[in-house]
Amino acid sequence: MTAKQHTVSGMPGRYATALFELAAEADSIDAVGNDLNAFQDLLDQSDDLRRLVSSPVFGADEQRGAIDAILARAGIGGLAANFIRLAAANRRLFAISAMISAYRALVADARGEITAEVTSAEKLTAAQVTKLKSSLKAIVGRDVQLASKTDASILGGLIVKVGSRMVDSSLRTKLQNLKTSMKGVG
Repeated sequence: MTAKQHTVSGMPGRYATALFELAAEADSIDAVGNDLNAFQDLLDQSDDLRRLVSSPVFGADEQRGAIDAILARAGIGGLAANFIRLAAANRRLFAISAMISAYRALVADARGEITAEVTSAEKLTAAQVTKLKSSLKAIVGRDVQLASKTDASILGGLIVKVGSRMVDSSLRTKLQNLKTSMKGVG
């Protein structure tokens, strides 16, 4: 088995692999990645967009029409836009975030890097990103690309996923653990 097969799997992996191969042929891996990242940022910031891509209530035509308008307004074009449109036409938009993650993993694997998914309560500064990358590189022994997202519900701290490993140092989890341990007291 190739490393690629270990990196991604399932339907999102098949879609991402096809896109990665097309992007490699067109020598536009980075451009496609930037457009996919821009779309993921839109998803992360908009409850309405998340509802559109995940709700079975919206038909394929409604999703395609809305996605076309969003892509045009965001300036996302080329292979990435066609890929997102294809996912909408095939009723697979619900898995678009997993497809984007799989694409990132394929790009990182091709470059000899590893992707770490980082969730923070607030957007990380450039200095924090640099420090986190160097700390993770020391642990995993490879260059690390960060896929960052924000989730105010974790209150503080970080949740870091690298491969099958996860470190949850979020304040929310620490408070939940404290609550659980306090139930046994008394």
